[in-house]
Amino acid sequence: MTRLFLTIFLICFTTFGWSQSQSAQQKKLEQRKAQLLKEMKELQNLESQTQHKEKSVLGKIEENTAKIRLSENLISTTSKQTRLLTDDIYLNQLGMNKLNRELKVLKEDYANMVVKAYKSRSEQSRIMFILSSENFLQAYKRMQYMKQYASFRKVQGEEIRSKMTKLEELDKKLNDQKHEKQQLLAESEKQKKTLEKDKDEQEVLVKTIRKDKKKYASQIKKKQQEAKDIDRKIDKMIKDAIAAANKKAAAKATTTAEKKEIAAAAKKEPNKIVLTKEEKLLANNFVANKGRLPWPVAEGYVSSKFGNHESPFEKGVVVDNKNIEITTKPGAQVRAVYDGKVTFIYIISGTKAVTVQHGDYFTLYFNLSSVNVSVGDKVTTKQSLGTVHTYPESNRTVLKFFVLQNTKYLNPEAWVSQ
Repeated sequence: MTRLFLTIFLICFTTFGWSQSQSAQQKKLEQRKAQLLKEMKELQNLESQTQHKEKSVLGKIEENTAKIRLSENLISTTSKQTRLLTDDIYLNQLGMNKLNRELKVLKEDYANMVVKAYKSRSEQSRIMFILSSENFLQAYKRMQYMKQYASFRKVQGEEIRSKMTKLEELDKKLNDQKHEKQQLLAESEKQKKTLEKDKDEQEVLVKTIRKDKKKYASQIKKKQQEAKDIDRKIDKMIKDAIAAANKKAAAKATTTAEKKEIAAAAKKEPNKIVLTKEEKLLANNFVANKGRLPWPVAEGYVSSKFGNHESPFEKGVVVDNKNIEITTKPGAQVRAVYDGKVTFIYIISGTKAVTVQHGDYFTLYFNLSSVNVSVGDKVTTKQSLGTVHTYPESNRTVLKFFVLQNTKYLNPEAWVSQ
């Protein structure tokens, strides 16, 4: 009996836990979908604002690549939502079947009790049932039995009403879920058609480049070389920031032993910041807000992803992005994503880069036309750091956003709110 009880308890507990997990996943997917739809809307708004301006083929390809990626992500998210919803519908249908079976048994039992009660409805028969007792104790027990029987009938009636209410609620929920599933499938089909259209357009643009390789090869090579130069300069900037932080920590140390300890740690791992207690707390708080940091611009969309992906210009050529690119509107303000200290301001390839330190973490904002802060300034979350530069040749306003722990590049999309 104990084993049976434990088995039932484990099944119920596991089912409840799975249900909670499903709900959390659905909520997360809804948030992700809302973010993707927001980015798509902003892409369309920016696209309509620049319709009258001349765009290069390379610029159009980059824009189309972003549209294709957003569409694919949205289709994938919708597909995951549909799968979870299908599972929920299946479980709710099982719940309805179980309730219907229980309700059938309860109604049959209740009907039998009503029939018996009807047959013995005479007040005289109830009194005779008590008076025919052999002794006082038996009479008392018969009275108690009659009371309990009446109470049981009342409880069963309430249980039937309760189960019928649950059944109605579950039926409504099931119908709502089926309707939502149909909507998701319709959205997915619409998005797939848009995706096919964008891919066809992309193929036409890529063919244009292939037809005139000489004309575009130099432009592509120039872009690739610029990207390598930027990465090299940013690597140097971060290493300089680490060296400067460790030097400052050693200067602040109050004892010779502390100075030696910091110097030894910096020598052993020159690409790591030796954290003070204050910096350690700031770093911990920064990590605690992972996935909830605000975007570095008020509006925009991710036009280029972090990590390895195929070049939109050359088939088979893999591009390694150490940052994400966010396309925004002209004149957009760059915002600090968390409290920190401005450690470096560099000019790279004609535009500016600002580095903000958060303990042993850095956020780096590159491609700024102007800067509002100075080295050493303490900044707060969402404080303006400067203005994003607009490329005159493509009329695109793009922020390159980096997140690092010491010299290790991290995916910025994992840190900002989705």
